[in-house]
Amino acid sequence: MTKVNPYLFFDGNCEEAFLFYKSVFRREFNYLGRYKDVPKTDRHIFAAHDEKIMHVTLPISDETTLMGSDHAESHSASASGPVDNFALYINTDSRAEADRLFSELSVGGDIKVPMTETFWGSYYGIFKDRFGINWKITFDLPR
Repeated sequence: MTKVNPYLFFDGNCEEAFLFYKSVFRREFNYLGRYKDVPKTDRHIFAAHDEKIMHVTLPISDETTLMGSDHAESHSASASGPVDNFALYINTDSRAEADRLFSELSVGGDIKVPMTETFWGSYYGIFKDRFGINWKITFDLPR
C-alpha cells in the first residue's frame, strides 16, 4: 500500500515545533538529525553546519509519520512568502481524542472553526497552530 506522509519545513523553529508535536501526540522520535551532523561526504547536499534540524521523524500512528526540517537553501521560501494551501487532516477514534488534539495543538494559534457537529456527520474543527501549520481535526459521528 502506498502511504502519504506530511513533510513540514520551518524557518529555524523545527525543533520547537516537533518537541511540541511529540508532547501532544505522546510519541517518540524515530530520528532527529542536525545539519552539523551530516557527514563531510554529503555536505554538498546540505551546506548548513549548525544546530538546526536537518531531518526529524515522528510517527503519529501505525500508518502516518510526521516529518520536518528547518529550511535548507534548496527549500527556502519563495519571494511570494510561505505556502498556505494545505492542512494536516486528522481523523480520530473518539470525540474525546478530537477535543484533546484540538485543544492542545491550537494553543497559541488561530482557531478558524471551533469543534462542532457538522451537517455531514462529523465532529470537526479547524485552526492554524502557533508555527503557521493548518490543521483539521475530525471525528466521524455514529450514524
